[in-house]
Amino acid sequence: FLLRFKDNSSNLTYFFAHYTIMRTYITGSRRLSNIFWALSVTLGGLGFFLAGLSSYLEKDLLLFSNISEIAFIPQGIVLMFYGSVGSILGVFLCLTVWWDIGFGYNDYDQGLQQILLYRKGFPGKNRELSLRFAFSEVKSIKISIKEGLNPKRQLILCLRDNREIPLTGIDQPTALNKIESEAVMLAKYLGVSLETLVE
Repeated sequence: FLLRFKDNSSNLTYFFAHYTIMRTYITGSRRLSNIFWALSVTLGGLGFFLAGLSSYLEKDLLLFSNISEIAFIPQGIVLMFYGSVGSILGVFLCLTVWWDIGFGYNDYDQGLQQILLYRKGFPGKNRELSLRFAFSEVKSIKISIKEGLNPKRQLILCLRDNREIPLTGIDQPTALNKIESEAVMLAKYLGVSLETLVE
């Protein structure tokens, strides 16, 4: 059977199938905060561009605007420049949200003694990234904690060949007690030691 539970505070969902497979989901770019900023930057850039274009055409292209006091040179050109940059950046952010960059999951299979890490990237040759590791390759699970103005709390898969593979995102720091419980559960599941790195 399949047992599922979700931890909303850490954006992780766990699945257990016959108690041999555990899956954790990683939230991608498709979040409300990213959608808000993508739309805001796009609309703001479009507004600047239309304001500059209005000064060139000497015709109001925006509602509730008055371009009679805006000269095309230099104000109009500057508005069009910043509007173009803002619109391009906004479209890029919208596409990032649409493609859900960064979304993925981690599969831990006790039956196959294998770990599968899956992530989504930008369209192209490396759109989908899949990494597989045997349980025997894993040395430990590390908790990386960095406090300060830009705090970071991250789970890292440490391999015997000294490679370190991030298991969680760093854009939204998880509460310390949550990431500690996740690390303990994962270390027990894999049968490896647990390390802590505080910066």
